[in-house]
Amino acid sequence: MVQRILFLCTENSARSQMAEALVNSQYSDQYLAVSAGTAPTQVDERALNAIEQFGLDGSNLRSKSVEEFAGQRFDYTITLCDKVQSECQTHNFGGQHIAWDFPDPKSRVAKKPFEVTLSELNERFKMFNLVLSKGKVDEPINPLQLFKCLAEETRLLSLLLILEETELCVCELTTALDLSQPKISRHLAQLRECGLLTDRRQGQWIFYQIDPTLPDWAYVILKEAKRRSVIDLTPYRERILSMGDRPARTNICCA
Repeated sequence: MVQRILFLCTENSARSQMAEALVNSQYSDQYLAVSAGTAPTQVDERALNAIEQFGLDGSNLRSKSVEEFAGQRFDYTITLCDKVQSECQTHNFGGQHIAWDFPDPKSRVAKKPFEVTLSELNERFKMFNLVLSKGKVDEPINPLQLFKCLAEETRLLSLLLILEETELCVCELTTALDLSQPKISRHLAQLRECGLLTDRRQGQWIFYQIDPTLPDWAYVILKEAKRRSVIDLTPYRERILSMGDRPARTNICCA
């Protein structure tokens, strides 16, 4: 059965539009996606150009208000920025609520920011779909499970660093935390079993990232822990940066 997804951001002009086009173009046999905003404007031409260059169909895209979908039910409601996450607390679309946080490409400092954002959305949704295909969403994390997983310094540090960097491999965490690979691997395995992390293989590397089906309440707890500087991540990030760029880390890293 086709599942319905609602992507939400503030203006419904770029991120949510790209997500809608991506899902409907590449996963139409599994999902039906729509997008909306809390303060909709119009679809950004740069977003449309990125969609076209990616080979997606954006011909039917238009900016829509979240109110347009009041009373409807969606299997998944996915917010794409922290601001809209707080603004949409009064809306209940049923199903599972998931919080993703992508930088606004209109103010993002990057070469081809719209294309980069669309590529990141594509990778996140591929992981989301992979996790769903394994049936993991049927066993969502619960509060007791979450706090048990966070009640250990290495696991908490690993989670916050992965949240900060989007994804990290074992050797990057080994360098950052100055711990042995077996110890890091053991903690990552526990975080994966808790439902907080997923992984992807690229060549000899295994990269860990926050589970894209993580419920929004759990994601907010992690974001707040990082935002309030529960632990200063600066020295750990500096150790990762000292390894150089990822292509140059192949002589250091192992899966």
